[in-house]
Amino acid sequence: MQNLNYQQQSVTGKNGVELIVALYDGMVRFLNNAIAATEAGDVQGRRIAVKRVFDILIHLQSRLRMDVGGPAKTLSEFYAAVFALCLEGSRLSSPDRFRKAIECILNVREAWQQVAQDPEVRRQVVAPASSAIRVLPTRSESGTTSPSRWTA
Repeated sequence: MQNLNYQQQSVTGKNGVELIVALYDGMVRFLNNAIAATEAGDVQGRRIAVKRVFDILIHLQSRLRMDVGGPAKTLSEFYAAVFALCLEGSRLSSPDRFRKAIECILNVREAWQQVAQDPEVRRQVVAPASSAIRVLPTRSESGTTSPSRWTA
């Protein structure tokens, strides 16, 4: 059995929608960290927490399929609005802006959670998103191949 850390175990076997819910949970966790840091006067802690939220937002934004249509445009605008709230919250050292961002995220997270529980969506998901990651063999200097040790 592989030694997986807690974070790796928590996403193993999840489908794409469940992974999105997990990312939303991460944003809420980091925004709560930003609130605590702001209230404690910890500027560095606030910046680190907000950067983690930005990283998640940028990842979510980059995965949108604008060419397919559907909710992509709406989600893009939502991510931009949350980004702006977090940026203002950090710039103004405002826990209230962070709380507003959490409120918005939780509203949309609830919708994603309902989608994740939908049996029709579960049937449409062929394989968990984590199964798309493949380990390609690497060639050593001696010419033999071995599995890559690279991990994401």
